Amino acid sequence: MNWTAREFIWLDWLVLAVGVVCVVWAVYRALKKDKEKMKGADSQDYLFGKGEPWYVIGMAIFAANIGSEHLVGLAGTGAKDGVGMAHWEMQGWMILILGWLFVPFYQLLNNKMGKIITMPDFLKFRYTKATGSWLSIITLIAYILTKVSVTAFTGGIFFEYLIGLPFWWGALGLIAITAIFTVIGGMKGVMTMSSIQTPILIIGAFLVLFLGLYQLGGGSIAEGWSNMMSFCRELHDGYGTTHMFHWSDINASGQPDPLYHEYPGFVVFIGASIIGFWYWCTDQHIVQRVLGQQKGESNVEVMKRARRGTIAAGYFKLLPVFMFLIPGMVAISLASGKYGDFGISMDITNQHDTDGAFAMMVKSILPAGIKGFVTIGFICALVTSLAAFFNSCATLFTEDFYKPLKKGMSEAHYVLVGRIATVVVVVLGLLWLPVMMNMGNLYSYLQGIQSLLAPAMVAVFTLGILSKKISPKAGEWGLIGGFLIGMLRLITNIFTDTGNKVMEGAFWENTAWFWQTNWLVFECWLLVFIVLLMIVVSCFTKGPSKEQVDAITFTPDYRKQIASSWNTWDIIGTLGVLALCGTFYWYFF
Repeated sequence: MNWTAREFIWLDWLVLAVGVVCVVWAVYRALKKDKEKMKGADSQDYLFGKGEPWYVIGMAIFAANIGSEHLVGLAGTGAKDGVGMAHWEMQGWMILILGWLFVPFYQLLNNKMGKIITMPDFLKFRYTKATGSWLSIITLIAYILTKVSVTAFTGGIFFEYLIGLPFWWGALGLIAITAIFTVIGGMKGVMTMSSIQTPILIIGAFLVLFLGLYQLGGGSIAEGWSNMMSFCRELHDGYGTTHMFHWSDINASGQPDPLYHEYPGFVVFIGASIIGFWYWCTDQHIVQRVLGQQKGESNVEVMKRARRGTIAAGYFKLLPVFMFLIPGMVAISLASGKYGDFGISMDITNQHDTDGAFAMMVKSILPAGIKGFVTIGFICALVTSLAAFFNSCATLFTEDFYKPLKKGMSEAHYVLVGRIATVVVVVLGLLWLPVMMNMGNLYSYLQGIQSLLAPAMVAVFTLGILSKKISPKAGEWGLIGGFLIGMLRLITNIFTDTGNKVMEGAFWENTAWFWQTNWLVFECWLLVFIVLLMIVVSCFTKGPSKEQVDAITFTPDYRKQIASSWNTWDIIGTLGVLALCGTFYWYFF
């Protein structure tokens, strides 16, 4: 048997088949055991899950974030642009804000409102009912635009390069399997598969990294790293892809930096942080991992476990750069032919080629048998990531739209409605997929969409929590206005290829400031505009009621509970995340 075969052989297929059966059995056992505990269906448990250990919460947050856009898009971006996109991944520090600031705040709201809240619940309570309803609509649209279709698209590419499966078979098959899994398994199924997937995914990805460096260095991992850094420094006309900041459009010799337009100076850090704040602190499918941890427990225990889960997730979040992005840099170095023939062929100017970087690494670098084992983790990652989005959509629709309209129905009825909502999301995601495929670079598309949605979310949540003077109508205006401006920019992006095409005519020339501005610069100015709009509207509309102000006020007793929910180890763990993030920025500055 050829252990170094650069393709799937019978042993890989056998390992993959056995592994899938074991995963299905493990999920089935977990669901059966949980159902016996529940003694019947409960929509709260189906949608939110039950209390889990802090390390399971951390793995679930990490797993919900990791999807096929990482296996394909992040590795492809690493091959093409190096560590420029690492700003969006090096955000373990942002998850700490969720644990230290937002977990106590959300728990306070849970106590005052007498139920597990959703993000729209908060906006309805702090602002107006219309604000909360609009957030649900925006979130559902965001999932269709940035989650379902993107994950299906990149999953299709991954399986195409890994095992030669036709693109549409892989994309549609992934969505179908995930939809079935989500409908049957609910949140408990997602949490169970997350705990299975995470260690396999981490081990497998680091095997790809280290074996790739080993071969690149001719038997030395250290030499492989040196060769990778040396090769990537010469890419893009000598500007290189080994630094995170690109400070000048034109160098001293008058040569343009090809990456400056995508990652302009320090703006890239600010823009990535705006998106990160929205995603990690206010996005339903992430926050839901901590909102579901409060079955019959005290506030202190809930906050303690949820916060430690976010700290653990902060460490996990440091890994994707090494798991996917840097292997992309290794792949482009191996494909160069400068260090030998490794069976990898890639054109850096061909986005389809670079998107297949990670799959080619798995196929060409890993030994027989290990390929199948690693692929199990990747399949779990794809299914879990999509399942998390589907489940969150079901939660939003059931809790924020259907229950207020149909009160007093049975728990089984609400579960069924959540499942139907999941199917609707699947269909809408498929309808958007062909449109998305014509909008250029995958990861630029993904972050570009998020940059149009994030500013309104950040402004409304931040001012709603930190300010007692922002009026209810200001939140409504800020959210709706920011969303509409973002969608208008998205429409212009479709016609102008995100501002890259030269559009002739008086209309396009007079509005060039709107559609041609760099997407990160536009994001920052959009946030400033929304904040100013909310302040101005607050000056001319009725302020928040006493009940609304009390909802965001921490009482002395609650502050004591917060203080008793953490200890020295929580501080040490937090500082460790910050230190590791800072070290990465220093090395790749």
